[in-house]
Amino acid sequence: MTNAPSRYADFESLREQAVALRREGLSRRRIRDRLRVHNNDLLNRLLEGEPPPEWTKRPNAKDDLRAKARELRLQGMTYDRIQVELGCSKSSISLWVRDLPKPERKRTREQASEIARRGWEPVMRRREAERIRTKKAAEAEIGTLTPRELFLAGVNLYWAEGTKDKTYERRETVSFVNSDPGMIEVYLAWLRLLGVEAERLRFYVHIHESADIPAAEQYWADLTGAAPSAFGKTTVKKHSPKTNRNNTGANYRGCLVVRVLQSADLYRRIEGWWYGIVGAAKQADQKNRT
Repeated sequence: MTNAPSRYADFESLREQAVALRREGLSRRRIRDRLRVHNNDLLNRLLEGEPPPEWTKRPNAKDDLRAKARELRLQGMTYDRIQVELGCSKSSISLWVRDLPKPERKRTREQASEIARRGWEPVMRRREAERIRTKKAAEAEIGTLTPRELFLAGVNLYWAEGTKDKTYERRETVSFVNSDPGMIEVYLAWLRLLGVEAERLRFYVHIHESADIPAAEQYWADLTGAAPSAFGKTTVKKHSPKTNRNNTGANYRGCLVVRVLQSADLYRRIEGWWYGIVGAAKQADQKNRT
């Protein structure tokens, strides 16, 4: 054993002792404790060039995986297939095989997309069946509407989609526009519940010029059951080829505007009903919170 700090002066003697201990198979920690060298820089200098004993080398758990990954890559497998085979991450695979040549593409992109699509078809069919089941179950929950329920539904529907009076522009007229045939049917049922006569209704189709306009006009006429005289002139919107529109095809029928003639009084009542719902909702919410 060496003595206190003065032994550092004889570096070569200390190095000989450190090397001898290393060759006996001692770890760095045991050499440090034996020689009382607690400075890591000095210990590194004492052991410079001297390899650690074999027993201190821990085997890398991923060495076998790396070798297998390289073998599979050379067989032409993609990262995805190697990942499935070995169960390791793509990032690790990328590091292990990045120096190897990429496998030749055996399929065109179109062929690969078609294979992927076929693989997803069963999943998509199951998802669509689940969507349909959920919607049908929810539809059955509604059951029969009472006149009051239809009345409240209509008020909400109109206030969401109908025209409204503005302080800067007085428009106390009842006018409703929508492209959803279900919305139109509910709205017309609500107007009939309120006692609005068919003679007071006027209908207008708004549609893009690229659509089948006569077919759309006939569709809305059949849906509403209104006489041809109740329909005003169709408003045709110019189509810009630069616009990427999704509302195209055979199911595109534009929007239908439903106006009630002489409707100022009805509009005022609708607005009053709406704010009555707002006030009642606030009261119900307060009761639920207490």
